[in-house]
Amino acid sequence: MADAHRPVTLAAIAGAHGVRGEVRLKLFGEGAEALRAFSVLNAGERRLTLKSVRPANQGAVATFAEVTDRSAAEALRGTVLTVPRSALPPLGPGEYYHHDLIGLPCVSTDGNAIGHVAAVENFGAGDILEIEKPAEPGKKPVRFMVPMNAQAVPAWSEDGVTVNAAFVE
Repeated sequence: MADAHRPVTLAAIAGAHGVRGEVRLKLFGEGAEALRAFSVLNAGERRLTLKSVRPANQGAVATFAEVTDRSAAEALRGTVLTVPRSALPPLGPGEYYHHDLIGLPCVSTDGNAIGHVAAVENFGAGDILEIEKPAEPGKKPVRFMVPMNAQAVPAWSEDGVTVNAAFVE
C-alpha cells in the first residue's frame, strides 16, 4: 500500500459563502457526498471538524465547527483540505486512487524505462495517465498520455506502471 501517512487532497477552500462562516469548496474527489465520510479534515496546521456539506455550483458548500463568521471563512481562502492516505476506504481488485499512481516510475513492456506518472486526468471517457519522460540536456521534459486501460497499461503496482510499448511516444 502507498504511504499511509501521505496527505491526500480532497478539496480546496475557494472562499466564503454567505455571512455565517460557510465556505465554497473546489472538490478533487468524488463529490460532496464523498466528503461526508470524513468528520475531520486537515487544513495546513489546523484541523477542521466538518458539520455539513452540500453540492453547489462547480463544487460544494461546507460548514466547519471552527469557522463561525464570514471573515474567518474568507481567511481560509486557498487552504487545501487533506486526509491521511490511511483514512481512505480500501480498494477492490483492479481499483486505484489517482493519488497512488502519481510519481510512480514507468517502464514499457519491452523493458525500457520511460519516466514517471506526472498526472492522472479524466475528460469523461476514462482515466488517462500523463507520463513525463526525463529531459534531454538543454531541453524541457516531454510528456505524453496513455489511456488507463488493460491494453495500454497491462500492469501497475505500488512499485511502478507498465505501459504497452505500442503506446509510448
